[in-house]
Amino acid sequence: MSDPNVLLSVQAGVARITLNRPDKLNSFTRAMHYDLREAITIIANDPGVRAVVLTGSGRGFCAGQDLADLSFEPGNMTDLGALVDELFNPLVRSLQAMRKPVIARVQGIAAGAGANLALACDLVIAARSASFLQAFVNIGLLPDSGGTHLLPHRVGVARAMGLAMLGEKLPAAQAEAWGLIWKCVDDDQLDTEVDRLAARLASMPTKAIAAAKQAIRASLTQTLDASLDLERDLQADLSASHDYLEGVQAFLQKRPPRFEGR
Repeated sequence: MSDPNVLLSVQAGVARITLNRPDKLNSFTRAMHYDLREAITIIANDPGVRAVVLTGSGRGFCAGQDLADLSFEPGNMTDLGALVDELFNPLVRSLQAMRKPVIARVQGIAAGAGANLALACDLVIAARSASFLQAFVNIGLLPDSGGTHLLPHRVGVARAMGLAMLGEKLPAAQAEAWGLIWKCVDDDQLDTEVDRLAARLASMPTKAIAAAKQAIRASLTQTLDASLDLERDLQADLSASHDYLEGVQAFLQKRPPRFEGR
């Protein structure tokens, strides 16, 4: 493709997915969804990938759905419920199920489904000039793409209600203070911080990270007893892994571990 909607590169165990519609603030079209789904599938099935960075090209992360890609003809309006079920929900589920750490690198605006796409990743690092916007209410909709689940679990019901009902921009520094994202950094440090963190994660025990992701996310909808049982089962599996043996041996031998993600 001469001008692909999504760019994918892999280097030193780190995959970088870049949404590539900068003139439209990387807003989603149906074609872009399919390209992103293909990139995620490739990464998920590549054992050489140990960490993932999701970002956007140009001056924004993602402005959500491209409204110009929808039909507004009377009697032939796009069924947004069907669109969400077909495209956005599988995308959020695939990111949450990814058995590798996923970093969202956010610059500029992350709005609507674009904001919740970032929140569906494991760690969000945003430039200080970035902002998050639950823009749905401004066009008569409610937050989708996991927004009504992710927001209250991260910032509490009161703040989630405010973000959803008022449709106001939340600056990155405030998002960090509220616990919505992992870190806000100065704009000129964004790439350095993301690259540093991605390289670190790519050198860590990937299987253990995947298990931690699974257990933490499961805890949001289950009892303490169920979480204790899941921790037991996952720990039993990890204790038979190569990286656990390597980690123990490295500790006893007082040397840095050499994890292989298995």
